[in-house]
Amino acid sequence: MGHALCVCSRGTVIIDNKRYLFIQKLGEGFLLEPHLGKVSAKEGHPTPHQEISLGPSHVGDDHGPSLTPLAHSGFSYVDLVEGLHDGHFYALKRILCHEQQDREEAQREADMHRLFNHPNILRLVAYCLRERGAKHEAWLLLPFFKRGTLWNEIERLKDKGNFLTEDQILWLLLGICRGLEAIHAKGYAHRDLKPTNILLGDEGQPVLMDLGSMNQACIHVEGSRQALTLQDWAAQRCTISYRAPELFSVQSHCVIDERTDVWSLGCVLYAMMFGEGPYDMVFQKGDSVALAVQNQLSIPQSPRHSSALRQLLNSMMTVDPHQRPHIPLLLSQLEALQPPAPGQHTTQI
Repeated sequence: MGHALCVCSRGTVIIDNKRYLFIQKLGEGFLLEPHLGKVSAKEGHPTPHQEISLGPSHVGDDHGPSLTPLAHSGFSYVDLVEGLHDGHFYALKRILCHEQQDREEAQREADMHRLFNHPNILRLVAYCLRERGAKHEAWLLLPFFKRGTLWNEIERLKDKGNFLTEDQILWLLLGICRGLEAIHAKGYAHRDLKPTNILLGDEGQPVLMDLGSMNQACIHVEGSRQALTLQDWAAQRCTISYRAPELFSVQSHCVIDERTDVWSLGCVLYAMMFGEGPYDMVFQKGDSVALAVQNQLSIPQSPRHSSALRQLLNSMMTVDPHQRPHIPLLLSQLEALQPPAPGQHTTQI
């Protein structure tokens, strides 16, 4: 299973007959909390002697590793490596697999990546499984995103007392929705969308990452046992402050569909507008997010935002999932709201 791999001397590894030079360790973590661990390079490409600082997460298309919460129980490390065949930098995510289930989940994460060839979804460069005595390591080779994640950008601006402009928000939201549209079209839902799981490319384009929590989009729940199983799964895999209300208390007979992602998208939109998620402070204060999400969100008034953007957010944050819009409708609304010349520097970040 997986690609040929060997560990060679002088800090290099061979994956798929290509040699990669180890540059430095970027991080490690076990079920890292949201808004932990971005890895960002300083200006230009890193060198073996250039320091890389840790902040909230990033791994992506040609720039930046990620320390977002892991979707499985294995301990993971992220290393910065350079492809000696092309001179490009990559993030090598190494997942320590203690059990067969860990190996299966790592393999499934790789399989999810391979389903897509889309500019707004993180691509997988290579995958392999390596034996380490009685244990295994699953290796995912991913593009390195030097700009980091959307959360990094939100925090950077907030530190200066600034926020994303509405044009920037609409442009980012359009790319995120296109990535979700591709995922939903394959019959899956992301299930853990949040600012730390959205990378930013060279031009600021959003790229969805961390596909380890993806599962089938439409789940028919038939009975209390299945409902409890799904609820427990969501508690482990879906970040609490971005989790849809229907996943906190799953009904015995219901249908859970891909609109859990639309709720999470609304939380991401709120974070872009106001500098933090709508339930981040609820969680940080130790209050019940499960109770808070059962009430319609009150959106603060701000002269920075149009009524159309507020209405868009309000529709995403509808508590009743059956009243929430699907992504194609949101895309059509977003395309109508785009500024006259999308793609120019005024809308990019």
